[in-house]
Amino acid sequence: MSVPFTKAMKKEYTILIPNMSPVHFNIAKEVFANHGYRVVLLENQGPNVIREGLRYVHNDICYPAQLVIGQLIDAVKHGGYDVNKVALVITQTGGGCRASNYLFLLRKALEKCQMPQIPVISLNLKGMEKNPGFKLSFFMLLQAYSAFVYGDLLMTLSNQVRPYEVNKGEADTLVAKWTAYLGERFSHNRGYIGWAMKRNLQQICDEFAAIQTRSEERIKVGIVGEIYMKYSPLGNNHLQEDLEAQGCEVMVPSMMGFLYYGADNAITDRSYYGGRVVSAKITQFILHQLFKVEKMMRTAMSASGKFTVPIPYTEMKKLDEGLLDYGVKMGEGWLLTAEMLDLIHAGYPNIVCTQPFGCLPNHICAKGMIRAVTERVPDANIVPIDYDPSATHVNQENRIKLMLSLAKEKLEQGKSP
Repeated sequence: MSVPFTKAMKKEYTILIPNMSPVHFNIAKEVFANHGYRVVLLENQGPNVIREGLRYVHNDICYPAQLVIGQLIDAVKHGGYDVNKVALVITQTGGGCRASNYLFLLRKALEKCQMPQIPVISLNLKGMEKNPGFKLSFFMLLQAYSAFVYGDLLMTLSNQVRPYEVNKGEADTLVAKWTAYLGERFSHNRGYIGWAMKRNLQQICDEFAAIQTRSEERIKVGIVGEIYMKYSPLGNNHLQEDLEAQGCEVMVPSMMGFLYYGADNAITDRSYYGGRVVSAKITQFILHQLFKVEKMMRTAMSASGKFTVPIPYTEMKKLDEGLLDYGVKMGEGWLLTAEMLDLIHAGYPNIVCTQPFGCLPNHICAKGMIRAVTERVPDANIVPIDYDPSATHVNQENRIKLMLSLAKEKLEQGKSP
């Protein structure tokens, strides 16, 4: 039996949030704090997290489920929290992906831990689970959207500057500075819309452009895959750090692309299967407004002329034409293949596909599409890496090093797709 998160709990309970993307989530958590919730973004990692996940989640479920639930259970057991004054939050998509069932797996895990009194909050936009003390208001959603836009910009700029900075640490210092500033602005209902947001986006770009960098050629690597594995250092064994340590510049697709993809799928459903015209029209209008913010961010990046600017979502979508139907939308679906082509288009021909055990859509739309992608772009250098509890870090590193050796050879020969 589920325990609801009540209005009384809002003042006294601490809500624990699993950490998927440090840059994005450190900004987004401030949205909850600014609306009266006591939140903690979890940082616990290490073997005990997956140990707890395997203990309470059967091993044929998705690897991200084992990690997310393992991180939450490990925090409750060993994080020093009052188990009678703590609540857990987890996303619930409502689609065909098994991620919709993480919520129930977590509740079952809490029962096995003898802690069934801990409320589990479903973070969803479809009204699947309701809690009297936790409601997503319009302003919360608007601030959360802005937080992810800022997160995408900070992630992209820091990734492009960090490998070349003369004074090490300046890019990360700027990320921390803006994370704190934006959180403070959100608390005063500022900086997440209109001219204030436009000014912030431009200032962020100007400050990153001002960082002193070296002019050198590095291997450019893109990371795609299942959304948790793509962004989470816990999930992909700190893949980006390892690549940067080996002299690479890393590009990770924007998180907002996945949000646009999710909204766009509602329009696809209408054209494929029928349904309410009004719902599709409203979704189209919302997407149109969101694309204005996307254009605002791209304009700010373009102004300095120093950064690789991602193409718009609508253009990225066209890259899939002739390869995958837009009805292929389970999990990351056609977006995953489009992101690979987008990275190659942006000058990142070396791609690591992070694939969790048990995620069939990713194996089909990433690993299964490698041949089709390389037929279109023969010089693309793509390697799929499987992540699960039994996969050894050494084996993953060796496969990545093999990809990098080929990339280095092509770089020295002056070849690029």
